[in-house]
Parts: sequence; structure tokens; C-alpha cells
Amino acid sequence: MPMSIAIAHLAPVTPAALDAWYSASDLAEQALPGVPRTKRKVTLLAKEAGWSRDPAKVRQVKGLGGTTNEYHASLLPMSAQKELMRRAALAPQNVEPSTVVALQSPTNAAKWAAFEALPAARKADAAKRLAVIQAVEALVSLGTNKTRAIQIVGDEHDASPATINLWFSLIRGVAPCDRLAHLAPQTKGGGRKAEIDADLWQLYRSDWLRFEKPTHAACYWRVQRVAASRGITIIPSAKTFQRKLEAETPLHIIIACREGRERVGQIIPAQIRSVAKLHAMHTVNIDGHVWDVFVRFPDGEIKRPVMVGIQDVFSRKLLAWRVDKSESAVLTRLAFADLFKNYGVPIGCVLDNGRAFASKWITGGAETRFRFKIRPDDPLGLLPSLGIATHWATPYHGQAKPIERYWRMMCNRIATGPDFAGAYTGNSPMAKPENYGNSAIPLADFERIIAREIAALNALQGRRTEMAKGGSFDDVFSGSLAAGAPVGRASEHHMRIALLAADRLFADRKTGAINFAGNRYWADGLAKYAGQRLTIRFDPDNLHSSVFAYDAEDRLIGELPVWEATGFLDIAAAKTHAKLVGDHRKKVRAAVDAEHLLDAADIARALADLGSDDVPEMSPQVLRPVRPARRGGSAAAAVAVTPEVTDFNDRFRRASASLRLVE
Repeated sequence: MPMSIAIAHLAPVTPAALDAWYSASDLAEQALPGVPRTKRKVTLLAKEAGWSRDPAKVRQVKGLGGTTNEYHASLLPMSAQKELMRRAALAPQNVEPSTVVALQSPTNAAKWAAFEALPAARKADAAKRLAVIQAVEALVSLGTNKTRAIQIVGDEHDASPATINLWFSLIRGVAPCDRLAHLAPQTKGGGRKAEIDADLWQLYRSDWLRFEKPTHAACYWRVQRVAASRGITIIPSAKTFQRKLEAETPLHIIIACREGRERVGQIIPAQIRSVAKLHAMHTVNIDGHVWDVFVRFPDGEIKRPVMVGIQDVFSRKLLAWRVDKSESAVLTRLAFADLFKNYGVPIGCVLDNGRAFASKWITGGAETRFRFKIRPDDPLGLLPSLGIATHWATPYHGQAKPIERYWRMMCNRIATGPDFAGAYTGNSPMAKPENYGNSAIPLADFERIIAREIAALNALQGRRTEMAKGGSFDDVFSGSLAAGAPVGRASEHHMRIALLAADRLFADRKTGAINFAGNRYWADGLAKYAGQRLTIRFDPDNLHSSVFAYDAEDRLIGELPVWEATGFLDIAAAKTHAKLVGDHRKKVRAAVDAEHLLDAADIARALADLGSDDVPEMSPQVLRPVRPARRGGSAAAAVAVTPEVTDFNDRFRRASASLRLVE
């Protein structure tokens, strides 16, 4: 069983403890019994005692001051030798806990289990007791009487002889390897356990295990009032209630009831996910970050900017970022466009379900999207259209995205830097600096500073990630690329998809024009798609430019210019429109001419070629006389009035009488 502390252990006393050499000055400094306290008198003692007569116990050593003699410890008087041995025996040595563990006897497993359950202070006491016993045994091995040895060691360690004898009784018949477990203080609580009324105990537990996190004192106060109302005059102390609750209630129950179930998951170690099998540009992760810096935007508004950043998961290098007033799909699209342009197209992307990332413009068509209704006819978003796999991070779980640690590093190293002095807001309303709101950084300067600082963070040495191993993020990224990591390169088609968002709309039923965001888009050839559902790709930052239209099967129809609205009396616009209409008519006329249609004369000639047979003469059966009009007479009088004519005139007169003039 591993120990939590190191113990004091005495080295076994052997003749080797006196196998040492001393110069005259060393012996004078030792202050040993029977040995003078000055170098000159020690030299005189050596001459009188004849130490130099034994060449094996005297040696010459060269030093800075010349050659000097050194004497073996066995030449010293017996009293001096015993003092050296006593000092060696009393000198504790730190032994690794594993040394003691290796010597544990399996027959004392229960004792060692109890020892391991003790707090560190009691384990330290056991180690001190063992050191005292070993010191006594060391002196006894030198010939010292045990009673005298106990007295000597007791004086050194501030322990009475009775106490040391009690410790010896604890280890009587115990193997040396198991002494530590037997010497541990075994204190026991006295008295009987206090009895708590079951109803009062349930009330106390229920009151304390609430999200409002009441204190033990407040809960005990309410228990006292309830007990008094029930006629219970004597109840255990508040500390007894608290100890009982802490001893009987599991930690996960306390956390779940007082801090919420989400907090319970945080007491479990985070999952360790290795990136060793990935490579640079294999998988990226994207997230948004609100800077704790006031920035002045070009329109004069001052606020904390939002940055959307993209990080390489393998190397942890921040590859692309964009800054704006708020997190949006537009900002996300522009960040991906920078990534495609500068580094290429990754295989996968880790992102959360924020609106800026789970929008249809970014992940439309992905079956695992968390946001918005999925329709079969939705256009593909940016990532699915380029074949980039989407991996959704757990909502409200920052550990699932490595970029969260990069944000924290930027807060510590960049946001609080001297470039943003006076513009730094603090990371919470309660942490505002004294110079809060003194200045605001222009957007252009802010972007320039963070670009410089992010480059420095990527190149910073000493990273302790799985792949960096003391290097920098740049080193890991470039090394992976140099090792042959496959990276998809972005073509012009990829860039157009990245820079243009998509939506699916119905074309006008008559003209085929597209009405979107208050603008109308139209071009030749769109009329045949009238009433059909088309996909348009556009730049959200410039809706007054052209859009690209695709049919139901995502085939490119063409580029559609914006059909701008003009003033009622705008002559220039009217001329432009008339020219456009004229040009369109010319195109239509040219298209008609291209059909090589026959004109009327050609058709007439074709009919004439059919033959010129004589038309048979027709003779009427009834002849109506025609008389010329007389001078001064009316033309009507010149016409013979027949019954048919009279009937027609009467009917016309009646019909015209019912008519009225309408302006």
C-alpha cells in the first residue's frame, strides 16, 4: 500500500560508520570528547599518541594551502569514536515510501490498511517514533546500556523514557518491516453516539440540500424552532448535525442538490483525447470570442468586438480569424474564406450549435444540425458543399473545443497588454480596472495588434501539448506539413462558394425575376424558369452586386445583375431602362432571325406555285336592281327599301336607343 508521506529512517550502524578521515582542523571543529578544540593541540596530540607510526591510518592530501595530514577515525580515543557513532545513529535519513512498502508483511495487512486511513499528521508521528526506536537500538549495538541509550535519545528527541518504553511495547514481537504500522497513534472517540430525532434529521438534510445553499447554522436554527414547537427540549449540537451530514451524505448527492446535476459531471476527470493519429489541417475547430477591450468601429460606435477564430486541432495553431460587432454567419463565412485561401480545405470541423455556425449558410444539409428545421430542398451549406465533415461539440461544454484554452491565453497575454491600456474592460463587471473606459482602440489598430500578437503566440516556445512537447504551435504545424500531411487546396470554385451564401427562392411567375432582400435580380434566359424554385448564391456584404442562380438540380443558370428601383422622374434611369429594353428587343430579334423563318411573300409564292386553275363562274339566282342616286336626293333614298332593310333598320334603332355615352 503506498504511503502519502516520507518517513525518518536510521541507517544500520556498522563499523563502516567509523570508516572516515579527518584533518586536524576537522577534528578541532567536531568538539569530540578527549580531542582538543584547536588545530595546534590536535596536531600535538597526534604526535604524542604516535598516530603517524601506522602508515595505513595516516595519509597526506594536497590542498590549496599545500599538503596536510588526515587521520583515520579509528585512531581517536574510544569516547570520541562512540560520540561519532552516536551522532551517526541519531542522524535521520529520508527513505522513499516505496522502500517501506516493499518490506510490508502480508500478515499485517489489516494494520497497514488502518495506517493508510490515517491523516498525514498521524503518519508523521509514527515515523518519528520509529526514528527514536532505531536510534536507541543503534546506541545499544555500540555497547551502550539500553536505559542510558533511551535517556540519550529521549533528550535529543524530547521524549520521556516512559514514552519510549511504551513505544517499544507496541512493537514487541513485530517484524521490523511492520513496525511503522504498529507505532501509528490509535486514538478512539469516547462516549456514545448522539441520537438525533429521525424527523428533525430529515428536516435538516432536506433544508441544507437545496439550490439556495443555506448554511449549516441557518438550517440548525430552523431545526431548533421546529423541535421547540414539538416539545423536544434537548437536541444534539449544530456541529454534530454537520458532522453526521458530511459523513453520511455522498459528495455527488451534495453537489447535485446544491449546485445542479451539470456540476456533477465536472467531478469526473475530463476525457483524454489523443490527436497523434491526426495531422495538420485534418480537423479544425471554430468558435467565437468576445474581447474584453473597447473598440471604436468606423461608424463611430464603441463596443467590445467579437472574433470568430479557426484553430488547427492537431497543432493548436490559430489559423484564421475575423472581427466584427457580433457573431454571425457572415463572419464565419469570411473566416473560412481566409482559411481556404491561406492554408487549404480541411477534412473535418468541430463546432457548436451557435447560430453563426449552425445556420443554413454554413451547415445546411448536414443531418446532425441542432438548429432550425431541416427541409429536403434546403441548399447545401458551405461545409457540406466542400465535403467537410461536421463534428458537433456538446452544448455548454467548453472542454470539447481546444480553442477555448487559446481564448484564455489571449485574455491573459493580449487583452491586458500595454497596447490596450485604458481600453481593457476586465473579464467581469466586478473586475473593472481603475482606468475603465478611458479610451477605445480604433478597429484598424485593434486588428493590426491582434494579428501581431497571435503570430507571436503561435511561435511561442515551451508548449506542453501532446504534439508540441516543448516546441511551438508553428513548429508542430510546419513539421506535419513537411512530413507529407495531405491538405486539400482551394480552387476558384471553392472560394466562390466560401464567399457567397445561398438561399432557395421562387422565381417570378411571369418574368422569372428573383426578389430577395428588397432587391430584384434578372437576366436574359431567366423567363423560362418562371415560377420555379431556384437557388441563389450571393455576397451578404454586397447585396447590390450580382447573384448567381442555380436550377433545381444545382446547375448554374448564370449571373443575375440587380434590377434597381429608380425615381419616378429619373430621366437618366428611364433612358437606361429604355436602352435595356431596346437591347433586349434586338437580342430577341436576332434570335428570331436565327430561326430563319419564312416571310409572307415567300409563303405567298409557295402558294402560287401550287397551280393557276380558273375559278368557275357563279350566276346569282336573284338580281337586286342598283339605281344611281338623284341630284338633291339622299343616298338612302337611292337604295331600294325592301322588307329586309326595313326590319334591319327597326332593330338597329331599338338597340341604339338603349346605349349611353360613357367618358
